[in-house]
Parts: sequence; C-alpha cells; structure tokens
Amino acid sequence: MALFNVRLPDELALRFDAWAGTHGGRSASLRRLIAEASMGDPPPPASPSGPRPTKLTVRLAAADARGLDVAASSMGLSRNGWAAAVIRRRLVGRPTFRRSEELALLAIQSEVHRIGINVNQIARALNTAVMDGKVLDLEVAALADLRTELRAHIRALREAFEGNLAYWQVDL
Repeated sequence: MALFNVRLPDELALRFDAWAGTHGGRSASLRRLIAEASMGDPPPPASPSGPRPTKLTVRLAAADARGLDVAASSMGLSRNGWAAAVIRRRLVGRPTFRRSEELALLAIQSEVHRIGINVNQIARALNTAVMDGKVLDLEVAALADLRTELRAHIRALREAFEGNLAYWQVDL
C-alpha cells in the first residue's frame, strides 16, 4: 500500500483537520479526496520539464555516514551529490569534478582553443605567403612550439580525467 506524506503550513493543517473532523477524520478524508480526484481523466502533468530524477534512500551506520561526510566535503559535494557521482561513474563511466577542477578544465579548454586559432593562422600564412628560407624557418619553429604547448595541455586534460575517474573507481 502506498504512503503519501505532505507538508502543509500549520494554519492550513488546522483548517483541514477541523473540516476532516466532521468527515471521518484526516486519513479517511484524504483517502476519499484522492479517490474522487482520480476517478475521471488524469490531469495533465504539473510540470512540462519531464520526469523527476529517481530518488534513492540509503541508510548508513554512523561511522559510514561520517566517512561519507568527509569524502563528500573533500570534493565540495553534498552527500547525495557524492553518492550520485559514484553511481554515475560505475554505471556510465562519467567523471564528477570539484568546482575548482571544473574551472581549471575550462581554462585549459580555452587555452587549447586559443592555440588552435594560432595554429590555423600560421598554417594559413604559410600556405599563402611567399617567404625566403629564414622567415619560413621561423614560422615552422613557431608552429612546432605551438604543437608542443598544445600537446602539454591535452596531456594535462587527459591526466585530469584519468585521475578523476580513478578516484571514482569502485573495485569490487
């Protein structure tokens, strides 16, 4: 049998209890109202935003709850956020980052984008310009420097993702 719990302002609860007292009590009145409300066509969904996320309730021993609090706070996450990250990692392999790590990854992404623009500009210049040997050698050297910098940023991104995924790895 399903159980419905609702939170009401105290004043509204008092008014409902006063009415329900003359109609068989709170539980009987609520059952009757729910039965009447569900007789006709179902009402349209209250929210067009789609289904709500599934709620999971987990009961932990006090020591496990303390450990969860420490682990979650060290990542800057709530208990629920941390537990969801473990589950997400186990089921679909997606990482979860601290906010500071997310900002660092966004900065790296921005740097990689900037380098990519520079590489395109150099390549375009090399393709369209007629240059003597010395100028061409300088441009090729600049391109090699950008390639090295780009590889370093990509390596840093890979290390960040690998480190994060290793943190969330669950060995059974």
